[in-house]
Amino acid sequence: MDRMRLDKWLWAARFFKTRSLAVHEIGAGRVLVGGQPAKPAREIAVGDLIEVRRAGSPPVQVAVRALSLVRGPAPQAALLYEETPDSVAARERATEMRRLAPEPARDFEEGRPTKRDRRQMDRWRGR
Repeated sequence: MDRMRLDKWLWAARFFKTRSLAVHEIGAGRVLVGGQPAKPAREIAVGDLIEVRRAGSPPVQVAVRALSLVRGPAPQAALLYEETPDSVAARERATEMRRLAPEPARDFEEGRPTKRDRRQMDRWRGR
């Protein structure tokens, strides 16, 4: 086997829990092959560069190292791809930024503004 469908590979490599979820994400344009949008039936081979974008995290760029028709355990699935150094660096930077970001709930010392507080803020802003 030297080629296989993109959606099957993403499922086998454990990027998505189901093939239908992989198909949905590919159709939404969140998976790129070689920098180009792809279709679920796109044939991929060893050496192809795949980018998977997920909400709230930087895109993951991986190079296909092996093909598998079965979904195995996570350690075995991790052998199917190799993450690019740029992707690893971007992921570590995002993790560090999240760690250093201030806690959003600390801004609310007295809870949500009441209707009276909101009207008072509107008056201060000249609305």
